[in-house]
Amino acid sequence: MKESGEMYLETIYILSKSKSYVRSIDIAEYMNYSKPSVSRGVGLLKKNGYVTVDNDGYITLTDTGNKIANNIFERHTVLTKMLTLLGVDEETASADACKMEHVISEKSFDAMKNHIKSSNKNFLI
Repeated sequence: MKESGEMYLETIYILSKSKSYVRSIDIAEYMNYSKPSVSRGVGLLKKNGYVTVDNDGYITLTDTGNKIANNIFERHTVLTKMLTLLGVDEETASADACKMEHVISEKSFDAMKNHIKSSNKNFLI
């Protein structure tokens, strides 16, 4: 999956945690993207089986979409935490984590996650 698709899935995941429903307009506002861009992105996610869209325009992650979104969100959270532990300010850490989460290998990510867990007992993933 391309980085843009992962970003859409992560956004839907985040929005669904705070809203009872997610629509394309919510995604556009959150990501600061145009409505046509979001419509195209959601259409591709739907075509590939990552989301469903009901007759009212409510977007729901499928099991596969939710699994990918949860993985990306976890990567973002862990990488942001790691960078802040190194002294990077929260805003920069989050922006950098957003870039890193799409390219880091599973092996490197797991090593970082395990290191943070073992060295920082208060860290919850």
